[in-house]
Amino acid sequence: VQLQASGGGLVQAGGSLRLSCAASQRTFSRYTMGWFRQAPGKEREFVAGISWSGGNTNYADSVKGRFTISRDNAKNTVYLQMNSLKPEDTGVYYCARNTDPRVYDTARLYDYWGQGTLVTVSS
Repeated sequence: VQLQASGGGLVQAGGSLRLSCAASQRTFSRYTMGWFRQAPGKEREFVAGISWSGGNTNYADSVKGRFTISRDNAKNTVYLQMNSLKPEDTGVYYCARNTDPRVYDTARLYDYWGQGTLVTVSS
């Protein structure tokens, strides 16, 4: 299984970015997916998760109302739309495949990870 994240870049505070994560597996649609991020000098943290059907989503409190996770199972791709970006959103963003559909925010339950894409928000 390969996950390829893209869409990161440099943006000013208040701006928007959309991240994409393309999966190589044909069984992509069976799995819950998630986005995590890691800021310099900090631990990796949960950002958002989405159920296999897209019908259920979950967000970290810090991004609620600003970020939206979605997926297109026909394209084996999960997205993270990020609006009203803040400098504290800066970090490397990782997509990952979840092995437990009941729990979104626990990194150890994710078994495959993308390489990460860097998001930098300037003030």
